[in-house]
Amino acid sequence: MSDRLLRVNAYTTLDLVDGRARGHEFEADAPGVVNVTAPREAPDTVTLEVELDNTAIDDLPAHADEIDLSPAQARTLAEALESTADRVEAARNGDDSL
Repeated sequence: MSDRLLRVNAYTTLDLVDGRARGHEFEADAPGVVNVTAPREAPDTVTLEVELDNTAIDDLPAHADEIDLSPAQARTLAEALESTADRVEAARNGDDSL
């Protein structure tokens, strides 16, 4: 990804994910980066960062989206990700009981 706004290094949570940008009149698939971070000193929020490769999306200028979450919100999101991952994994394995 050229012209990247998020710093990507060995500590980045997920680099090279499959992403999609959707607008009212466009939809485009692009590789992306997802990162979870918090300030080093006196952390008070968890930040979720997402950036898609802007060279793959003509309808959108280079940008990164950031969401600040309270610890409780971050845990709720983590629980939703975990339960949804369990359901998808079960479906892939042919177990529809979840």
